Amino acid sequence: MSEFENPSQATPAAEIGPTITAMFKDGPLAGASIEAEVVEGRPPKTLDAADDEGTCRYCLAGWVQSGRSAVYTFLYRV
Repeated sequence: MSEFENPSQATPAAEIGPTITAMFKDGPLAGASIEAEVVEGRPPKTLDAADDEGTCRYCLAGWVQSGRSAVYTFLYRV
């Protein structure tokens, strides 16, 4: 089970700012998505996400994205 699937570790919505849905395009987490906090009104440039084998670093697939979601591509394991 990854850290994103454990509801006991989730931060209550009232404690975080606006979020986007980060969708993982490729790599170990291909097809998965998580909620990520918006940074200065934009999706974060990189995200670290854990799977059963460790942590993966992803970056925005394209600098121009719109809507409530953003696509991320795999960089490497951290």
